Amino acid sequence: MNPLHHLRRRTPTPPPGQQGSTLVIVLWIAFGLVSLTLYFANSMSLELRAADQRVCGLQAEQAIEGAARYLGSMLLISQTNGVMPDPTTYLREAVAVAQRDDDPSAARFWLIGRDTNAVAPGQVSFALVDEASKLNLNTATSNMLIWLPRMTEEFAAAILEWRDTNGGSGMFSLDYSMRQPGYLNKSAPFETVDELRLVYGGEMDVLAGEDLNRNGVLDPNETDENRNGVADPGVWEYVTVYSREPNTYSNGVERVDIRQIGSAGPFATLLQETLGSGRANEILTRLGVLGMGGGGPGGGGPGGGRPGSNAGTVRQFTSPLQLYRESGMTPEEFAQIEGALTTTTNAFIEGRVNVNTASATVLACLPGLSEAPDLAQALVDYREMNPSQLTSIAWVVEAIGANNNTVLDALASRDCITTRSYQFTADVAAVGPHGRGYRRTRFVFDTSGGTAQIVHRQDLSHLGWALGQEARNQWVTKATR
Repeated sequence: MNPLHHLRRRTPTPPPGQQGSTLVIVLWIAFGLVSLTLYFANSMSLELRAADQRVCGLQAEQAIEGAARYLGSMLLISQTNGVMPDPTTYLREAVAVAQRDDDPSAARFWLIGRDTNAVAPGQVSFALVDEASKLNLNTATSNMLIWLPRMTEEFAAAILEWRDTNGGSGMFSLDYSMRQPGYLNKSAPFETVDELRLVYGGEMDVLAGEDLNRNGVLDPNETDENRNGVADPGVWEYVTVYSREPNTYSNGVERVDIRQIGSAGPFATLLQETLGSGRANEILTRLGVLGMGGGGPGGGGPGGGRPGSNAGTVRQFTSPLQLYRESGMTPEEFAQIEGALTTTTNAFIEGRVNVNTASATVLACLPGLSEAPDLAQALVDYREMNPSQLTSIAWVVEAIGANNNTVLDALASRDCITTRSYQFTADVAAVGPHGRGYRRTRFVFDTSGGTAQIVHRQDLSHLGWALGQEARNQWVTKATR
């Protein structure tokens, strides 16, 4: 007999309950290992997605940088002496960066603009924004600021006090000192429009209005307070600190100061060189600085005749518009000399509003027009129907009409309008590959020095999606399906 046979027969068999417990333990261990595997796999998947999102965000940021370089080059190459660039001449919507336009992996950028003619209200516009289409916080009077949407008399007064270099402590200083932390009234010009947050009365509902993401349209997450279906912006939409024109030609020659005009001098010479001696004499006579005797700009007539009876008379003009209305010049003639006229000896002409690009809301803040706001919309309608007539501010006289002399007199009492622009906002929004990684940065380019310089940069990504539902459906929703 095999001696081990006895031992095998006596080996104990585990009871059924113990075998079941072992199986349960094994199953729990297996379940735990599977759970850990799934957990770490899910974590890795989430981290992979987060990493992909970060990479897409970086590509969107680089798309914005590329857009800034492109726009700087475009503004330099297409420099047209203060004329607003035609939106059809530059890239502005869903522009693919460094890849084919049909490549879904391309990062893209948009230039969020404004339709100041309100041709398509409720739709996001894509273009550069003219800073001269707004009121300048450093030059606008309280009578102009008060007509802005959501503006109050106290807020307008606080704005003037904030920028007043002789202000020191004013009526709102106590309010500033009691804030946490407290601060002093600035008593210096505004450097950015965001400084309005520090000014008494500069609450967010006043500054942003219904347009919380500042893209010019009413988005689904924004409240339509008056139920009109469009975004009613606040003060921020209509103000700037950047609008200025160089007071010299590109070669450094000073422009002609019209605050004092006589039968001789720079203005008379400008007329003679531009329009000829005969026509110059007629205009100077109409202005009352040259008598009917036919004296020319130099004091004698073209044929050596005696000076007119008004030779030596000096007239003072407060604005190019006043000069135009009294000169008898045709719009075509005035367009040839308007760019040479100034009313200051400073290096720059500050704060003129470009009547070719300003919205009806801004136009209605100008002297005279604030008392007749319907005429502001008439100006917008006129420029839409007569785009070829907008070569100088002379078109404003025809658009307003001769029957509104009181309005024209008030508008001409201040050098506040122009048809030139040298500062442009590029509100650049971008997405990375497949519509991921949204970013948004606002730039302000200043071309008044002869080159396109970035004078302001602000990250607006935190305001959320600002490209509208159509762009979301095309570049985000579709790309993630």
